[in-house]
Amino acid sequence: MLVKHKLEDYPVIALSMRPAGQEWGTMAFASTLYLSPVLDILLADIPSSWQPELRLGLQEALINAAKHGNGLDPSKKVKVRFSVVEEQYWWIISDEGCGFLPPPRLSGQDDYLPDTKSECGRGLCLLHKIFDHVYWNSNGTELRLGKSLRKPSRSIALLANFRHRIENLIEQAG
Repeated sequence: MLVKHKLEDYPVIALSMRPAGQEWGTMAFASTLYLSPVLDILLADIPSSWQPELRLGLQEALINAAKHGNGLDPSKKVKVRFSVVEEQYWWIISDEGCGFLPPPRLSGQDDYLPDTKSECGRGLCLLHKIFDHVYWNSNGTELRLGKSLRKPSRSIALLANFRHRIENLIEQAG
């Protein structure tokens, strides 16, 4: 079910939908971890079967921008530009922080896993598992994420399998 949102539903979010003839919409919001309304808007046009996976990935990227980029400073904004061309979806997430040294492009997705003792860093691996394209600008303040919905997603199957296993465990425990 698609839920339509009005800007007045979320007064802390500045939203500019794609004007006719333009490909990109834009939204900006104060650095916060309350991301549910932002994610609802960004995923409104995504097919429902893809929403759980993309919600997880976008949530991770937005948390990183608000928390690590902007230090949860409410005076700093997180900006998201988004576009849909055919079945190719793009999000460009930028923050107002001082940036970081983006990781080098590695050979495999698991190369982004942090040391097991690390409390942070698993999000990079997650982003590479969910999105087909993950690119940072040179100063680490802008992240480009791309996803093609033309091909079946391996992670959707993994999420469905995981959910099925959890439901079975709950049923057995009950």
